[in-house]
Amino acid sequence: MAKTPSKRLAWWLPLLSAVCISAQAHTPYLLPTSFEASPRAVISVDASFADKFFIPEVAFGETRFTVTAPDGSVTPMVDVRQFKTRTVAEHQLPDEKGTYRVSTGPRLGAVFRSWERNGKVETARDPATPTPADAKLLSHYQSLSVSETYITVGKPSRAALAPSGKGLEIVPVTHPADLFAGEKFDFTVQYDGKPLAAQKVEIFRSAMDLASQHSVDALTTDGEGRISYALPKSGIYLALVRYRADAPAGAAAPQYGNNYTLTFRVLAQ
Repeated sequence: MAKTPSKRLAWWLPLLSAVCISAQAHTPYLLPTSFEASPRAVISVDASFADKFFIPEVAFGETRFTVTAPDGSVTPMVDVRQFKTRTVAEHQLPDEKGTYRVSTGPRLGAVFRSWERNGKVETARDPATPTPADAKLLSHYQSLSVSETYITVGKPSRAALAPSGKGLEIVPVTHPADLFAGEKFDFTVQYDGKPLAAQKVEIFRSAMDLASQHSVDALTTDGEGRISYALPKSGIYLALVRYRADAPAGAAAPQYGNNYTLTFRVLAQ
C-alpha cells in the first residue's frame, strides 16, 4: 500500500492538536426526506453543519444546489429556504426515471491558520490576526466543501454517478440505491480525477438510529483509491473524506482544506 504523503498528514495534525475537537464537528451534510421518489415529485433536502449526524446545528450560507438527472443534465435548485439550524432546498423532478445526484457544488469557507510558539499551538480564523514573527507556521488553508446524496426514481441508473474529475469526490462502484445490511459498499476516492491511495475515510451512522453517540468507522483506501465497506446494519450513513491540496493562484490561502460528504441509505435484507 502506498505511503501517505506528508501533505495529507499535515491536514490532520493541526486539527487534532490545535483545535482539539472531534473530526466530525461542524461538518456539512445533505439529508433528503426520502432516497426514493416518483416521477415529477418534489424532492426536499436538508443542508446543515452538525456535530452529530443528522441533527442540524448551523444552516448553510449561500449555496448553489444542483440536481444531476439520469441523462447527465444539471439543473439548479432555485427553491431554497434559510432557517436558523438548516437550509432546505426543494426541486420538482421531471418524468425521467433513474438516479439523480443532489449536490452543493464546491463551497468556500473560512480561512484557518495554526502555528507553534514556545511549545504551544495557537490558531486563528481572523485574517487581521498576524502570525507571530517567532512562531512556526503549521497550517494555512481555506476550507472547501462538497456535500452530495442520491435519489432514485424507479430503476437505478448510473449516469449521475459519474465523477466530475474536479476536486475531492467519492465515486460509487456499488449503486447507492442497492445497499443492504450484510453486504458491501464499494467506492473509490478521487482528487481531480485521480485515485487517492492510503486515504482516510470516516463513516458515521445516524445518531437518530442509536441510543447515544453515533458510530464511527475509520477506513483507508487501497493502492487504487478503493474501499469495500462492510455494511453492518440498516440506517442512514455519512461518509466523510478530508484532503489537503495546493490552492490556485489568487486564493485566500496557499492551500485548500477539502472535505467531501456523501449521505447514503442502507436497507435491511
